[in-house]
Amino acid sequence: MSIESILIWILLGAVAGWLAGQFYKGAGFGLTGNIIVGILGSFIGGWLAGQLGIGGAAVGGFSLASILTAAVGAIVLLFVVGLVRKA
Repeated sequence: MSIESILIWILLGAVAGWLAGQFYKGAGFGLTGNIIVGILGSFIGGWLAGQLGIGGAAVGGFSLASILTAAVGAIVLLFVVGLVRKA
């Protein structure tokens, strides 16, 4: 993974974290926390997409596949962290 791909995943993760926070109204961690969770979730989503063979999402870039991958990774991670936080 190149430096450009990593920077793209960070940017996509920030946006995805914000979107995940909007999706989970009230269950998030505030704007900064959601962005951090989104960045981590986008890396997880990108890694998982690569493992599943979803090529467009694994290489990064501003494609629909990478945006969806980052958003899904952020939403899933935000959900899991929310469950752990409540327990």
